[in-house]
This record gives sequence, structure tokens and C-alpha cells, in this order.
Amino acid sequence: MTFKAVLFDFSGTLFRIESAKSWLSSALAQTGVDMPADEVRRSAMRLVVAGALPGGPLPERVPDHLAGAWEARDESAELHRTAYTGVARQVELPDEALYDALYERHMAPAAWRPYADTAEVLGGLRRAGIAVGVVSNIGWDLRPVFRAHGMDDLVDAYVLSYEHGTQKPDPRLFQAACDELGQDPHDVLMVGDSKAADGGAAALGCEVFFVDHLPVEERPAGLRPVLQLAGAGALS
Repeated sequence: MTFKAVLFDFSGTLFRIESAKSWLSSALAQTGVDMPADEVRRSAMRLVVAGALPGGPLPERVPDHLAGAWEARDESAELHRTAYTGVARQVELPDEALYDALYERHMAPAAWRPYADTAEVLGGLRRAGIAVGVVSNIGWDLRPVFRAHGMDDLVDAYVLSYEHGTQKPDPRLFQAACDELGQDPHDVLMVGDSKAADGGAAALGCEVFFVDHLPVEERPAGLRPVLQLAGAGALS
């Protein structure tokens, strides 16, 4: 089977967020706050457990007062910031300014790394004349990440949850992407790392392919099968 378009999730599929230690270290540098190296390591681990790193592991527990914001966090920029800075505040840090600095850092293009085969696969689809869309549950504009990594010209449409007021697995988000690309969902392949979220595309009739949510170093070629699935040529 060949497809006329391929939709991709962003975090954990095409790009991966930096480590929690790098994230916290960058926020410390930005704010000019000093922390001993061993405390940076411990605080970074606590932030991960709290679920404070967007694109990282989910929280072990969400405080009751944040439950509503967390559940709908990807439906608006305000809810996204409230949810993530809120869970971060479960971890005591030496300066209040760090919570906002952490949030700002995760939106920086430098905080994200593409998987080794991201550009190869997007480029292969482009050469084959297959349209590409990015469908992401997110609370901020990720387009600068693609521009900074030289991949913006390989994406035909971005459908971001906070711009549509709904989040995956709501089929409306995938339908919006198909509409932007001018394609019938039955001619579209969705690629993601979450069966719960990205699997929602199947309700429209899209084919769905899942990749493993792994660090960049541990998944050097997880996207390559997409080229063959989409009819864009044999695996390289």
C-alpha cells in the first residue's frame, strides 16, 4: 500500500528533549543561580519523577489542585504552562525564577535533538512527492525547532493541539491535518510513539505506525521503515 501523506508526532517520534540534567543546568545558567553539581543531579532526578520535563516521563502523581490543568494541558498555552510549572514546583529549587526559566528552556530549539534518521525520512518522503504533516499535543509553537534544525521546508503542515483547542486522540486533530494536506484519511499514514494518543488517527481510517519512545542514541533507525510503508522507496 502507498500513501499520499504521512503525519508525524513530534516529541519522541521526530525529536527528543534534552536530558533533565542538561535542562536544569541551562536554566541555572540563564538565571545565574549556582547549585552544587551533586544537587543539580538530585534536583534533576526529582523533576523527572514529578513529570516536570515536557517530553519526558509522565508524573508519578499529579497534585489534586493541578488535576484539571494537567488533563487539558495541551489544549492551550496557558494550561500547558500552568500544568508544567505547577508540577515543577513540587521540587524545591533555590530560586523562584527557575520554574519559569525551566519552562522557557524546554521551548528553545537547542533543547531538542532530532533522531538520526529524521531528516533522511522527511527528505525521502519529500522526494517521493508524499506530503508531510506534524500533529502534536503541545502548548507552544514548535515550528522554530524545525527551522533551527533545517527541516522546516520538509513539512507541509503543522497541526498543534493548543492552536485547535483539542488534543490527541481526538480524531478532529487528525482530520484537521488531513484537511490541511487535502487528503482523505484512508490515504494517510500516522507515525507516533503513543498508542493512546497517536492511535486515535485509526478512528478516521488512517493507517498507524508506532516507533519506540527511546533516547536519540538508542533509536538510530526507528523511522526508516516509514519510507517503505509509505511507498517512498526501499530502506537504505
